[in-house]
This record gives sequence, structure tokens and C-alpha cells, in this order.
Amino acid sequence: MLDQLFNTLNRYYEEMVSIRRYLHQHPELSNQEYQTAKYIKDFYTQLGVEVRSQVGGNGVVAKIYGGKPGKTVALRADFDALPIQDEKDVPYKSKVPGVMHACGHDGHTATLLVLAKTLYENREQLEGTYVMIHQHAEEGGGGALQMIQDGCLEGVDVIYGTHLWTSLPTGTVAHRVGPIMAAGDRFQITIQGHGGHGSQPHKTKDAIVTASQLVVNLQQIVSRKVNPLESGVVSVGSFISDNAFNVIADRARIGGTVRTFNEDIQNLISEELERVTKGTCYTSDSTYDFQYTKGYPAVVNHEKETEFLAECAKKDGFAMVQESEPEMAAEDFAYYLQHIKGSFFFTGARPEDPSKAYPHHHPKFDIDEKSMLIAAKTLCSVAVQYHSSVKEYQETAAK
Repeated sequence: MLDQLFNTLNRYYEEMVSIRRYLHQHPELSNQEYQTAKYIKDFYTQLGVEVRSQVGGNGVVAKIYGGKPGKTVALRADFDALPIQDEKDVPYKSKVPGVMHACGHDGHTATLLVLAKTLYENREQLEGTYVMIHQHAEEGGGGALQMIQDGCLEGVDVIYGTHLWTSLPTGTVAHRVGPIMAAGDRFQITIQGHGGHGSQPHKTKDAIVTASQLVVNLQQIVSRKVNPLESGVVSVGSFISDNAFNVIADRARIGGTVRTFNEDIQNLISEELERVTKGTCYTSDSTYDFQYTKGYPAVVNHEKETEFLAECAKKDGFAMVQESEPEMAAEDFAYYLQHIKGSFFFTGARPEDPSKAYPHHHPKFDIDEKSMLIAAKTLCSVAVQYHSSVKEYQETAAK
């Protein structure tokens, strides 16, 4: 059966590429993906597949029913873009100024649409139900949680998803039991000093000097407060204090991100951030405003579902399967895994030409489009074989 499905996927590869390139040329930002959502809905409607739109916002959910009873497997792809100017010199370059698919979400969507078409054409021979979750607003918008609250996981037994990953060579599938992607938080600290003329520093409380000292002091949190066997990142990404050249700053603002896998470490770092800020400002007799916002939780894969995924990919032999290192990037797939069992994995998508291999969120980001076919086959394999694996588990338990 899988050979038949894989052959169908091979046959539709050019359509997969065409869909991806169309979406790449017409990107839409988080919570503004109206035309993209319509494109996805129309695709399913034309196939004759049951589809529901405006799920939790701009989300789209389609259901494919197999000809035989079985479990319900959900597969997820996101489809929002980023506020980045596309600087690639390719025919499918973004046509929207200042907006581009710089993280592979266009490829995720094309992968899932063509996989859905393949499953639908072979539905009479399949078991169970396949739920295709097309998620909006992954890039900081929390679309996963919005869709869950609107019922996208009702009746679902297990969920799988993948991220096309340019850090890995095409042909690779990387999995990991437990935490695979980090919780991503943000902080903003405003230092309030007392400004004045640059010629009279003794009459001021220099906000820039205090903020600069704070940036240095914050680097000691991970190195001296976090157990070296645990992981944590504190990065300051912005420092703003706009004044004339001869004015000592009255105010300065810094902002940054915190990445962790362990909730206790997450809480420790947030507490230390404010404690260090308080101490630094005390020494300069300045005041401060501290804001800490928790973002997506860590993506924590379930053991049996992840091991099953790896077994399927290895057995079918279309990719090199390896264990992934934990990534400090964040992903709201985490919310799905807090509700039901499942696994999230990486599919290598690095372009063959090294000069075109750029990191995610880069203005020249692109993928090796052959990675979409590998992602589709991996998702297909685990979704279709999940039903037989459940039967085998039940039979073994009964004995």
C-alpha cells in the first residue's frame, strides 16, 4: 500500500513544487493570511474533501475518511510568512514588499496539500481518519492554541508534524524523544535615569551607562546561576537610547529573548533577570520597568510516538534517519503535544549549492524543494502505519 502511495506522491511532485512557489510569491503575515486560507480551502473543496475554514482565526481543517475503521491521525502544517524583504534572485521571489516565506511554511503547506490529495485518491484502501491541520499564525501569533480551542483536535488520537530544516542536508529525517525545541520568552527593560548635558556627567544618572552595565551583568545568569547540565540562553537583541551627541541619556531600553527546555530553569532565569536589573539600577541610583512575557512552551515529543516515527522512516528507506540535537528555536506545535500524544521532527532541506544555503529568517532563505517529497513520504508512512501499529500493540497487550 505504501509503495502505491509513494508512487502517487512522486507523480504529484511537480504540483507540490508549483504550489510552494505560488505561495512563496504571495506570502501573508500572521493573522492576515486570508488569501492563503482561501487557497487551501478551495484546494480541498475542488477535491471533494470535507473542510472547515476560519478555525480559531484563519486556520483550515480537512478530514479524509478511510474505507476501513481505525484511529484518527492528525498532520499539521503552518502557512504564515514573516515581515522580511525577499532578496533572492529567483523566478518565484515574493511579490509582496517586505513580506516573505523565510522559514519554509510555504513548503509545509504544499507538502500537506499534496499528501492529502494522495490519501484522498487512495482512501478506500486506508484505515481510520486523517485530519489535515493547516495552521495560521505560527510566527508569534499562537495559532496552534487558537485552533485547539476551536476544536481542531477533537477525536484525534495522535498528531505528527515536521519542519523543513536548512541546517540539515536534504535526505535527512531527524527525530528526538523529549524536548526538541525550546520555550521562547521575551523581556524588555527600561532604565530611567536623569539626563543632562554631556559636559556635566556628575549632575546626571546616565541611563546608557547603566543599561550597558546591565547587558554585561545579564550574561552571568546562565554561566553562574544555571546548572551546567541544563540548557539556557539569555540574549539581548535590542538597545535603544536616541539622543543628541552631547546629551546624556535620560532613558534607555533593552530587549531580548530567553530560551529554555526546563520550566524550573525558565522560572529561575526570569527571576534572576529582574534581580540583576534591580541590583544594577540600585548602584546607579536609577529606576527601571521590567517586563517578562512567556512565549511558546518547549516542544516535548512523546516517546512511543517518536520511536514509531523513526522506525517507519528507517524501514521505508527513503531518508537517512538520525537523532536530532535539541534546537533553541521555538515552535507552537508544543501546544498540540500538551493535549495529545505525538511527535515533531525535522526534515533536512539544505540547498545543494552552498552559496544558496541561508539560515531560517534570512532575506535570502530558500529550501531544496526535494525535501518536501521526503517530508510527505515520512508523514504518509507514519500516518498510514499508525493504525496497524495500534492493532499490534493491542494484540500484544491482550496476550
